[in-house]
Amino acid sequence: MNPSTVKTLSELLADADAAGHDHASTEKNGGLQHIHNHATGEIVWFPTWQTFRRTSDWEDAVAEQEARLNATADGAPLQNAVADLLTERLDSLLERAAQSPDANVFVQDNLTHHLTETWAIADAAARVSGADLPAGTPPAAFSGYPYNVYAQDGGAFATALWNDVIDARRHRAIAEEAARKALKPVSRKALKNAARKAGRR
Repeated sequence: MNPSTVKTLSELLADADAAGHDHASTEKNGGLQHIHNHATGEIVWFPTWQTFRRTSDWEDAVAEQEARLNATADGAPLQNAVADLLTERLDSLLERAAQSPDANVFVQDNLTHHLTETWAIADAAARVSGADLPAGTPPAAFSGYPYNVYAQDGGAFATALWNDVIDARRHRAIAEEAARKALKPVSRKALKNAARKAGRR
């Protein structure tokens, strides 16, 4: 590829937005995919994992994850460091989603970054270990990760992650309600009734 034609990811996404609603053509020619955010009326564009590698952002993104892996490994096996980093980044995303005032806006603003960050972790793991970059099959350290990050060129990952981010706030509310009920003080009347029932047995 001619270096002069290399674009940033932001430029590719801006081009897709500017192309209007010819989604099929944009996906075919731009190496992008999209999800309709029906709650906001927006279209969220994201790159395929192959397209991300062709952007000018890729090298810096992978170098950042290499530095993280080198810092977290600290003598531990690389596979453990990768798995721990994946868990930490996903937990952070879902926790922030659960706390966000609007999950639909949050997923729109954060989906693409998390996709590319995860692909960069996979590429960084390969480079640190001296292996070839993944060609559609994740490194072994991804075995416990809940998403198939390369299926449908990344589209399956994006869709599953989108749904989980949207659900994060609801799941948090359910958990908090369950915790409130568990901690709810028992009334004196309820205690007396329980004691009376126990005395009859």
